[in-house]
Amino acid sequence: MMNAAPSSLSGQDVVVVGLGRSGVAAASLCARHGARVVATDSRPLMELSEQARALDATLLVGGHEEVKFNEADRIVISPGVPSLEPIESARAQGVSVIGELELAWSFCSAPVLAVGGTNGKSTVTTLLAEMLAAEFGAVFSGGNLGVPLSEVVEETWDALVLEVSSFQLERAPTFRPAIGVLLNISEDHLDRYDSFEHYAAAKGNAFVNQAGDDTAVLPAGDALCEQQCARGAGKRSYFGNTTASQADYQVADDRLLERSTGHLIDLREVRLFGEHNRLNIAATVAAARAFGTSWQSIEEVLGSFEGLPHRMQWIRCAEGVDYYDDSKATNVDAALCAVQGVKAKRVVLIAGGRDKGGSYAPLAAALASRAGAVIVIGEAAGRIAAAMPDGVELRRAATLADAVLTAAAMATRGDAVLLSPACSSFDQYRSYGERGDDFQQAVQRLTDGVTR
Repeated sequence: MMNAAPSSLSGQDVVVVGLGRSGVAAASLCARHGARVVATDSRPLMELSEQARALDATLLVGGHEEVKFNEADRIVISPGVPSLEPIESARAQGVSVIGELELAWSFCSAPVLAVGGTNGKSTVTTLLAEMLAAEFGAVFSGGNLGVPLSEVVEETWDALVLEVSSFQLERAPTFRPAIGVLLNISEDHLDRYDSFEHYAAAKGNAFVNQAGDDTAVLPAGDALCEQQCARGAGKRSYFGNTTASQADYQVADDRLLERSTGHLIDLREVRLFGEHNRLNIAATVAAARAFGTSWQSIEEVLGSFEGLPHRMQWIRCAEGVDYYDDSKATNVDAALCAVQGVKAKRVVLIAGGRDKGGSYAPLAAALASRAGAVIVIGEAAGRIAAAMPDGVELRRAATLADAVLTAAAMATRGDAVLLSPACSSFDQYRSYGERGDDFQQAVQRLTDGVTR
């Protein structure tokens, strides 16, 4: 689905709220199309980026008290900004309130493939974009991952592959991807949403406007994903494993089967670790095939794809123990998939960070079923420890570096040490990437025989 023409912004008064990269891109796009832009952020001027400070806009920063929201023609909200009372008041008075994704979507002239879900979005977005690029040429990969759509939407593309978050989809009332992928829905961001149902509904907003010539890719047998995709009229393409008889793309015994043609792909040499990544591959192939990608392009990319940093990234093997960096697992379900997917005699898990409100019981059960061990760190250490049954060996560590040393002492040949925190990083780190880098450095020091 492509939009017929961009929205007219010329002469409009537009307020852009939040001046991270998405907000800066949205403000610049509006200004280029003749809007009078007011850009606002809760941070003071000197904490903003150089690009934000250089905007062709009136900057009202350090808070939003001076912003006349109710006098705007349109308010554009960055994904990370929650709803604010003056914005809701302006909406009630008839002011259009949209997100950065909706703004950029109104300028799209190429087909959009949207990848959503709680876990696996970035891997699938990147892999799918590489498959399409191998065959169709100019393919953009971004959105919630990396470059915001507003930054590049005016360029010429053959396809746009977007990672879409629940935050972006909250305010995207006309968004309609030609192909929408919903990988899964599990508890996350309950510090922002007042219920799991509202979070799930935000994920499902991607499918509301789909028509019969669009495609919804979803896991077979997942009632919640089915419910959300059924809010639109896109035709279904299912992925799953051998227990999901409905799956159009089925993973079994390290092979992927396209049931309609009988075509098989051998996955044994693919460098994506964990059983959950087998399903991510199946979802990616389903979307690529729906777009018309050949098997040759798909298989070439699968053979060379290295995966993304901090997502079940194998670091090294030392004394028969494999070390994996899964720092991007910032919720319980992501960590659960990692624990269940690691092929090892026993898992020694490092978990903890800033709690996001979910239950750790499923993670505890998975560790108990494998006679696993856990080392807890950070603000959530107490909650995670309290959830563990007697059958799970439990240790505490003050720092991630200490946790690596403890894990190495606990692990024996054939085990895996897995950083899969089930929490955000913001108690001790600025990002999951910084946390993952710290883990890798600690493993490097350990396996080089250096402990300090």
